[in-house]
Amino acid sequence: MSIVHHALRLARARRSGLRVDRKTWALGATALGTTGVLIAGELARVWARGSAPLPRETHDVIGAAEEAAREAVSVARAGYRTGSTRENALLNLLGSFTLTFAGTRVSTFVIRRRGPFGPIRNYRIGRRHIHHFVPGIVFAFLAGGIAIVTRNQKLDPWLAVPFGVGVALTLDESAMLLELDDVYWTERGIVSVQITFGTLALVSSVALALRMLRRGEREVLEHPFPRTGEMTWTATAATS
Repeated sequence: MSIVHHALRLARARRSGLRVDRKTWALGATALGTTGVLIAGELARVWARGSAPLPRETHDVIGAAEEAAREAVSVARAGYRTGSTRENALLNLLGSFTLTFAGTRVSTFVIRRRGPFGPIRNYRIGRRHIHHFVPGIVFAFLAGGIAIVTRNQKLDPWLAVPFGVGVALTLDESAMLLELDDVYWTERGIVSVQITFGTLALVSSVALALRMLRRGEREVLEHPFPRTGEMTWTATAATS
């Protein structure tokens, strides 16, 4: 009877769908907000320092915003070319992670509502359903293993892409791994969304922190303060 009861309860949970609670909404807002702050901050900085007129200086605010956006894209491309390997790797990781998670959720929703749609479908080997955390683990392990074996830092930005894809695919089904049950579209499956949003917020915060530190280095280290010994020698020379 317990097995039958569990099956009925799981069936009812699946029919009820995935309910999003306040905690998940808060995590999502934090993740998207952190990423949005990073993008909006860069756009505002370029708008203020670029050739596009400020909103208070023109009546065509939309046209000015488009010009500022184009300049921001050019600045981003130039910054990526001249950026450090660590920053570019983190940016690639953030982008691949975010796009993969969003694409995976859309794909699974389409499959759930409409069934197979083009290349979007469930994959099976015999009677076994291959969940997407399986290729996710493979991608992450391969990318991490290659990075460790080669120790070539120039490859890190490229390896960050499959690593981000693999981590997103794995975390999207983390609730299944924790529960050891197919709870993807149940209330217990919301843990996957919470974990993914939390990870996205963390990676976005690290990217924002690195950007701020890099600016601080340019401001401080390009005009370093004299060391203690130099200050003492200067003071002695001035009094003699």
